[in-house]
Amino acid sequence: MKKQLLFIVLISFALLNFNCKKTLTGPDSPFTLTVEDVSCTEAWVKITSANFQNPSSLTLYVDDKPNQSITLFSNDTVLYVDSLLPNQSYKIKAAFVANNQQQTTNEVVAKTMDTTTHNFTWQTFTFGEGSSSTLYDVAIIDENNIWAVGEIYMNDSLNNPNPIAYNAIHWDGNNWELKRIPISLNGTPFYPVIKSVFAFNNNDVWFEAGIHWNGNSFSNVPFNINFPSNVNKLWGTSSNDLYAVGNSGNIAHYNGTSWKKIESGTITNINDIYGTVDKNGKQRIFCAVTNVHNDGDIKLLKIDENKKVEDIPITVIGNQGYTISSVWTDKRKTYFCGDGVFASSDDLLFKEVKVNDRYKYKIRGNGVNDVYMVDYGAVSHYNGSTWSEIYPWGLSYLRSGTVKGQIAAACGEQGSKAVIIILNH
Repeated sequence: MKKQLLFIVLISFALLNFNCKKTLTGPDSPFTLTVEDVSCTEAWVKITSANFQNPSSLTLYVDDKPNQSITLFSNDTVLYVDSLLPNQSYKIKAAFVANNQQQTTNEVVAKTMDTTTHNFTWQTFTFGEGSSSTLYDVAIIDENNIWAVGEIYMNDSLNNPNPIAYNAIHWDGNNWELKRIPISLNGTPFYPVIKSVFAFNNNDVWFEAGIHWNGNSFSNVPFNINFPSNVNKLWGTSSNDLYAVGNSGNIAHYNGTSWKKIESGTITNINDIYGTVDKNGKQRIFCAVTNVHNDGDIKLLKIDENKKVEDIPITVIGNQGYTISSVWTDKRKTYFCGDGVFASSDDLLFKEVKVNDRYKYKIRGNGVNDVYMVDYGAVSHYNGSTWSEIYPWGLSYLRSGTVKGQIAAACGEQGSKAVIIILNH
């Protein structure tokens, strides 16, 4: 009799325990989890609720350990999970109470990305004679097609300084060619200092002030608007969707036919622009705003699909005395740099990332596990988990840089000469 009673108690306890931790899936579940995105150390998990009264409280579990408590205020919420390890699989689910029972959602698996290598080789090329020369920007099409722009002064045939500078160089895979790219002024060509270049492909390259290279020749697409400053940076998705930013808050957009001015809401210098397309197919375009040596606004701008500009109300953890010289984004992750490097997973709450104490000029990446940062005199690389200096400080003064695939480039000056460094994985 005692054995029978004990057996009944055990069965009852097992049934009670099962009901308390019931997993609801399919049409019976008020919540569904899906993995939206991952990096080497982070995961973004979307929780969708249906037929359930909000706000709702849940506990998120990672590998059966409580990770965070969440209160939902909408039917679709993206949850951010950090402090993960690279190249690992994590089981994620959420627990909640429904009908006075402890229940769990479906379980998803988030596989984090692997890190990339910090191992690089580099080549250094210098240009110029006599007067100080420098390069301001660089664009990579492929390993056999690289453009850089600036001002390079050479001597004439009598070995005297030539006051007319070369304003671009081009790499064909074997040699660099010095170029003077003209702008026509009342029918007369002149060769301005060029500070920005952006390349879509071999036959579609744009330079400051609306200069276009079609693979065979240069043509001018002049600004038909008031843009009283240098173009600090170009960015776009095509030659029918091209942006230019400059000092005094200037932003312009080219639609394939003409330029149109965009009101930025600031008179502070706009140093950089970069955009991407998120997982929902929408553009995310950001501008970096700072007068580096003078007072002014310090902020990010966001350009929406209607070409309207809004301020991003940044909250920074770790450093309040920052400036913004450059911005880069990839799907969900956004970085900006200046006095430091700052990263955000929601475009609002930025955390300082410790790299070094030098001023940062440019940040670009292939993805969240392959990011490059150009500072006062070095190039650093983020492999998804750690930063490493891949071109040593002290050899050059660097102003800008970019990356495409296995090739990165940084440019600036070395003594009185212009310099470009090509780095390869």
